Amino acid sequence: MDCKRAYLAHFGVSEEDLRKVLAAALEKGGDYADLFFEHTFNNAVGLRDGEVNSTFSGIEYGVGVRVLSGDQTGYAYVENTTLEDMLKAAGTAARIANGAPTGLSPKFAVKVSPRNCYTIRQSWEDVTLKQRIPYVQRLNDRIFALDKRVNKVMVNLSDSSSHIFFVNSEGLMFYDYRPMVSLTANCVMLANGVYENGRAARSFRMGFEFLTDELVGIIAKEAVDETAIMYQAIKPKGGEMPVVLGAGGSGIFLHEAIGHAFEADFNRKGTSIFSDMLHHKICGDFINVVDDGTIPFNRGSVNIDDEGVDGQKTYVVREGILSSYLHDRVSAKHFNIPSTGNGRRESFRQAPIPRMRATYMENGNASEAEMIASVKNGVFVNSFTNGQVQIGAGDFTFFVKSGYLIENGKLTQPVKDINIIGNGPKALADMTMVSNNYLMDNGTWTCGKDGQSCPVTCGMPSALIEKLTVGGLC
Repeated sequence: MDCKRAYLAHFGVSEEDLRKVLAAALEKGGDYADLFFEHTFNNAVGLRDGEVNSTFSGIEYGVGVRVLSGDQTGYAYVENTTLEDMLKAAGTAARIANGAPTGLSPKFAVKVSPRNCYTIRQSWEDVTLKQRIPYVQRLNDRIFALDKRVNKVMVNLSDSSSHIFFVNSEGLMFYDYRPMVSLTANCVMLANGVYENGRAARSFRMGFEFLTDELVGIIAKEAVDETAIMYQAIKPKGGEMPVVLGAGGSGIFLHEAIGHAFEADFNRKGTSIFSDMLHHKICGDFINVVDDGTIPFNRGSVNIDDEGVDGQKTYVVREGILSSYLHDRVSAKHFNIPSTGNGRRESFRQAPIPRMRATYMENGNASEAEMIASVKNGVFVNSFTNGQVQIGAGDFTFFVKSGYLIENGKLTQPVKDINIIGNGPKALADMTMVSNNYLMDNGTWTCGKDGQSCPVTCGMPSALIEKLTVGGLC
């Protein structure tokens, strides 16, 4: 059986079915239509109080029908792939348009991605619960063994396998197999009546080979170290001061405070602060910001996005110049340029919109030691838990889980539970040094936008921002 026939067989449809559904989608005169088929297997294993006490398995199956008419989108989905119900969904999506039927008789050509960013050795569909449990238990036991103050451990292992089949009215057809796995440990310590907690996690597009004793050891140590340091940490005095963003996890600052404002739908609608700044200088020429869908096994990578565009590496900021927005098909047509492969959706139940993938800053020329030495009084932050951002204006507040005071050019007292407050574009412009210690944070980052969640990653080298407001003790 050739690959096209295998894709069709998996979802129980024929080429003739696809033509009929696409024709129905365009019967009101839409400009374009596509069908997004999905079959996903989800599993989870949870441990608490020393034993596995929860498991979950689920299946997502269905197809979404999208119709574009100018800048407008019509969307409907069904949780099966019978011709009758697909035609009903197509008729619903078609109502976005108002014109003469679009003639349609595409010859479907299978698109093959130029790369496979997540080749696996063993599919999660072939792994039993009994094979998963030992790693969860081992992680729990390792954490308890590392520190006598450990009071409670919670471990979660989740995995998914998605079969994606896409076809559009231009005759494009592709199939993608998308694995995902996440292992998370939450550690709670008790000492002298005081509880502290920490967390560590890893997530990749990998199969069962993801689980190793080495990984268990790394996550256990990180979870214990992050919790233990809290007993030494203080809440510092607040105010305006220099802030050094630590390598890796500070990438969430880049993603939230700046990255969303680069997504092309906000710029197409004029709601982003960067809407009129394309090809203009927005920060120092030593700053390069990338959104990349091609990193092997990365949680945010896509062989092909959810509109049939190859995953690619996009320089959003190059040498301080805003060089590109992040585009889906709609915004790319509006700006009359090719899509950057950022059309993503949570599932077949939602239409694609511009979304980040793996967003990071490239290395600069400084060292972390140099930038810390340049600060008389400030803070070094390296662990964020959440934040709030106004995408239009770029104003943000981030909660910092941990970091250090910087006093006379040296890291001194650990700090915890502070906020940093500022404006994303201004913070980028006020970034005076970028280090050469780039690190990707391969945690369980998930981005929410317009009611949809998508897996992403973020990273950066250490960077010095000249001045931010730090919320600490009065």
